[in-house]
Amino acid sequence: MSEKRPGFIVNFFVRAFVGVCMIFFVNEFLAYQGINVAVGMNLFSFLTSGTLGIPGVALLYGISVYHIL
Repeated sequence: MSEKRPGFIVNFFVRAFVGVCMIFFVNEFLAYQGINVAVGMNLFSFLTSGTLGIPGVALLYGISVYHIL
């Protein structure tokens, strides 16, 4: 059991880092296109992208779009 824990923690931080990088680049791309939808880079988005991965990032953008409507 203790052998899996370090792999889970590393996997979480890798997903979180990739997710935050995706948020940054998607925010920049959308701003360049003139679309006013942005997801903040904070602890909540870090935890969401670390837990859910890319679908979590898509969920954050979906919530942002829904908020605009």
